[in-house]
Amino acid sequence: MATTTSAMLHNFPFALSNHHHPKLSSFTCRTSLAYTHKACALAFNGGRFLRRPPRSQKSATPIRAFGLNSRFLQMGSPETSSSREISMKSVGGESSGTSTVSQTVFGIAHLIVSLGIILAMDKFLKAAFVVAAIKFPSALFGMFCIFSVLVILDSTVPAVATGLMNFFEPALIFIQRWLPLFYVPSLVVLPLAVRDIPAASGIKICFIIVGGWLASLSVAGYTAIAVRKIVKTEMTDAEPMAKPSPFSPIEVWAWTGIFLVSFVSALVYPTILGTSARTCLPFLLASTVLGYMVGSRLPSDVKKVFHPIICCAVSADLAALAFGYLSQSGLDPILGYYLTKVSSNPGAGDVLMGFLGSVILSFAFSMFKQRKLVKRHAAEIFTSVILSSIFSLYSTALVGRLVGLEPSLTVSILPRCITVALALSIVSLFEGTNSSLTAAVVVVTGLVGANFVQATLDKLRFRDPIARGIATASSAHGLGTAALSAKEPEALPFCAIAYALNGIFGSLLCSVPAIRQSLLAVVG
Repeated sequence: MATTTSAMLHNFPFALSNHHHPKLSSFTCRTSLAYTHKACALAFNGGRFLRRPPRSQKSATPIRAFGLNSRFLQMGSPETSSSREISMKSVGGESSGTSTVSQTVFGIAHLIVSLGIILAMDKFLKAAFVVAAIKFPSALFGMFCIFSVLVILDSTVPAVATGLMNFFEPALIFIQRWLPLFYVPSLVVLPLAVRDIPAASGIKICFIIVGGWLASLSVAGYTAIAVRKIVKTEMTDAEPMAKPSPFSPIEVWAWTGIFLVSFVSALVYPTILGTSARTCLPFLLASTVLGYMVGSRLPSDVKKVFHPIICCAVSADLAALAFGYLSQSGLDPILGYYLTKVSSNPGAGDVLMGFLGSVILSFAFSMFKQRKLVKRHAAEIFTSVILSSIFSLYSTALVGRLVGLEPSLTVSILPRCITVALALSIVSLFEGTNSSLTAAVVVVTGLVGANFVQATLDKLRFRDPIARGIATASSAHGLGTAALSAKEPEALPFCAIAYALNGIFGSLLCSVPAIRQSLLAVVG
């Protein structure tokens, strides 16, 4: 208000020092002038004077104060009034622009801090578990800790729990927005991962993926329906879940610029960032992000065949192929730079997969937000998820043995229905596994679910949103969840809960040595 008043006074053609009134010449104008068709108000140092024009008066008449010769507050001149109006609008626009910039800066800083805390927590837990030689997913332990803290705070100091949820909200929206990207690296390097796998074994794996997905979906869905008929719990509205914003043209152009500049720089100076992997990282990362942005804008009919995840992988592979051709180094070395699995020399894929731990930690916040829903429908959710997790693990082991798949490959695809972050942790508990194959199978399972889940649910006559959500997440994890919730938002809360719990129970089961031994016995 002070800025606006100052600007108004600056535009008024008068000087208080030359005013004819001896007492009012020393006054300081501290408040603003408000003049309308019905009333004009003038306030000086707390005093307020009001003048109402006659009802018949259609246009504003000049207001003259403190003497006939004074030019103070003359409003009869259209040019003067217009200039003051333009000045006020310009000052308001500048103030609004400054406020918008400050809010943007604060929002970015808030995102960096909240996301940084989650990433730092994940890194710390990983290092601590390695030092302690603990064979248990560190991110899963962190998730339990966060969830427990939120529950305790909610029962003792609810305001603090709400404050923590609000503080980490930007980080959770960021993770949700870019979640599919964290699955992409395994598809990008798939040509390297499957090179040593015989074609016959590849066909068997594809059979297990498609058949296993359909079987897991059926088990979870029918279990949820059966339990719902027993408990007869009525549905209530779930807590609203924030949706990430679509990608803006500025983001697309920014990543395009990063890709072009870094691609040319890597061609001219192959080790400008110290190593080839680091030098290739910017343009390979940019090509992956651009593929996701383009894929997200495709029509829904096209997405059924060409999912954004596939668009990501194709975009990154094309960029690697082009660079390999122009640099005469070939495709394989560039794909090797994409996912090095070396922390001191990371590639674009290593950066993306570095967020997988934060995805698991974010489960704590989503489950806490839907805690009332989980409590109300605990029987349906927990029964369906537990049975589906057990069925998926043991059925995969059994079918792999029946079709004659190599034991090492069978063990590698055991966690096919569990999200990538926890699936990699699970296979690390076994010896002689192919983690790249594990990640690829998990992503392909999600793609199958994303493309066919809605039609399959309709064919199986699953009408209940709870059954549809649990069946989708238990069989196709995050990608299936995203596909179903885009068209059926009422199923999203149950998808999100089952998506998290399915990975949690699967990890807990495989962490028990006796269960691991029983799975190996089934595999043969």
